[in-house]
Amino acid sequence: MRLLQFSTSHYCRKIRLALGYKRLAYDVENLTPGAHRWQLEPLTGLTTVPTLLPEASGQPDAIGDSTQILRFLETQFPEPSLTFDCPDLNRHAWTLEDWFDESIGTATRFVYYDFRAGDGRSIDPSWFSQLLVRVVRFQYAINAATVKLAVDRLTLALEELAARWQNTPYLVGDRLSVADIAAAALLSPLALIPHYRQNYSWLFDRIRDVHQQCGEPLPPGLSANASPDRKIG
Repeated sequence: MRLLQFSTSHYCRKIRLALGYKRLAYDVENLTPGAHRWQLEPLTGLTTVPTLLPEASGQPDAIGDSTQILRFLETQFPEPSLTFDCPDLNRHAWTLEDWFDESIGTATRFVYYDFRAGDGRSIDPSWFSQLLVRVVRFQYAINAATVKLAVDRLTLALEELAARWQNTPYLVGDRLSVADIAAAALLSPLALIPHYRQNYSWLFDRIRDVHQQCGEPLPPGLSANASPDRKIG
């Protein structure tokens, strides 16, 4: 099994968490942003990462889109499960996964790359990293107006999450699910932004818990020696 990814993509992190939770062996191939589309489009018709290559008889050659990859993994490797036998719980978990995937993950991207272009430049000041930041900002039309909308969306989302996740380890039911995997991955870039680390410490406790259960290294900003109030730069 092979995962085609960008190492910094929070959507790819979502799939690494799922693969880790299921204890599946896989290789990673890091693609070059920009050139990646020529490799991916012939495989899936899409130009986005992650893309999973099962490399096994009787299975698809390639699966694009992180939600479709999660559904494939649940079908082909059902244990340990990230879904539920109860239809209501299962529907709730997938609804939350879709919310994070389609709305919150996008808002996080806007806020993160706006930070990287400003106060967060020192995270990686290399010319290549700064070029990538500019390319992403252009590609997704990240500007002051769209960032404000993303900040407002995240503020509302975190208020909702606090009611669901702050005092309980799981978003749905009594164990890890696709909802927790999506939340932990798609909010993880916020760990590098001081405002979020300082005001939502409970969120990063949950993100740490999910990564530990999945055997996945912690995202940048949450390493064992990183202080929650450490300043960038």
